[in-house]
Amino acid sequence: MKTKFFILFAVMVLALLVSACGPAANANVPTLSVSGSGDAFLAPDIAYIYIGVHTEAPSAAEAVADNTTQTEQLIQALQDFGIAANDIRTTNFSIWPMDRFDPGTGQPTGEKTYAVDNTVYVTVRELAGLGDLLDTAIQAGANTVNSIQFDVAEKDEALQQARADAVEDAQAQAQALAQAAGLSLGEIRSISFIEPQAYPFFDGKGGGGAVAAEAAAVPIQPGQLTFTVTVNVTYELR
Repeated sequence: MKTKFFILFAVMVLALLVSACGPAANANVPTLSVSGSGDAFLAPDIAYIYIGVHTEAPSAAEAVADNTTQTEQLIQALQDFGIAANDIRTTNFSIWPMDRFDPGTGQPTGEKTYAVDNTVYVTVRELAGLGDLLDTAIQAGANTVNSIQFDVAEKDEALQQARADAVEDAQAQAQALAQAAGLSLGEIRSISFIEPQAYPFFDGKGGGGAVAAEAAAVPIQPGQLTFTVTVNVTYELR
């Protein structure tokens, strides 16, 4: 019985020593962290636009009524142009009071003007008609265009290759650095990546129809998008 107890005790002590020494030994292994990048160059085939209607009136009810009429005309014009109903989504509706000022003295009159904004988020799947679409929206009553963001609908395959290129780039950098230090690469300790999020966009911000009309008169050139994937890799060194 004492022999069995001694063997069990010895096994437990050995397990504790191994568990204590394992992480410590692993922590003492030198590491090298590098960042690699891979690019995908694609022509955009889809665009996202924020188009809105801004109205002002002496009363909130009047401002809302005017805005509702213009927004309904805008949505109908977009649908008549060929935009599907599920590609038009309301993203903002707001009402707020503004103080009126005497034009002579510049002092508040105590009266209010009420402003209303209604903004829809439009997905455009035919970029060839993008300029005409903006012109149609403005003629229908839109007087704010916040931005145009270009994207690629199907980019998974291209991004997969960009990830592979990023890993290869990171490994090449790590090998060069390790060789310069007289060492060699070991196992990968950790790896993470950042997908591209930012896209080039055409900015047409403005609070009035004149600004929006000027933007619509300019030919829209989607150009080419660059998607850069960044990979962070940590290697053990030998």
